[in-house]
Parts: sequence; C-alpha cells; structure tokens
Amino acid sequence: MTETSGDPDPSFEDRLRAARRKQGLDAPPSHLLQDQGALSGSPLAIGLRVGVELVSALVVAVAIGYGLDRLFGTTPILIGVFVLIGGAAGVLNVWRLFAPKRTD
Repeated sequence: MTETSGDPDPSFEDRLRAARRKQGLDAPPSHLLQDQGALSGSPLAIGLRVGVELVSALVVAVAIGYGLDRLFGTTPILIGVFVLIGGAAGVLNVWRLFAPKRTD
C-alpha cells in the first residue's frame, strides 16, 4: 500500500454512492417525494380508484358470506355480517389512500 493518508479512493466513493442509489438506500431528493404521492393523478383517476376500492371490498365480502351461507345452510345472516366487514374494509382502504404519508 503506497497510500499513507488513509483517505479512501475517490473512485470508491463514487462507486459506493452509485451502488447505494441503485439499491434505493439513499433518500431521493425532496422534490421527487412530492411527485410520488398516492393521489398524484387526475380527479377522474382518483374517483375511479376510490370506487373500485369500495366496490371490490364489498364484492369479495358478499361472495365469502354467500359461500359460507351455502356451505352451512344458514339463512343470509353471514351475508349481512360480511357486508358490514366488507364495507369497513373498503372504508379503511379509502382512508389509507387519503391519509397523509408519514415521513420518518
């Protein structure tokens, strides 16, 4: 080793910085964080996403409730229970969509 100052090679620092950026370990610039929000679309796209979130949660819940009612031979009581659960899941998904993102 001919180097006595102990300073790392500048090319190593450049390679390390490039590798960290490639792996996503370095934080992106703050102006890029604003552009990557969950609601960075047109109002039509946001409205369609909200509708799809609500309807898909309800459809899945009703399908599960109907299937369990058929399996157990019960009255449509499980459909009612799962409609409530599906509605709550849909509202929770929409809540997560509009909730402000934490930047820890």
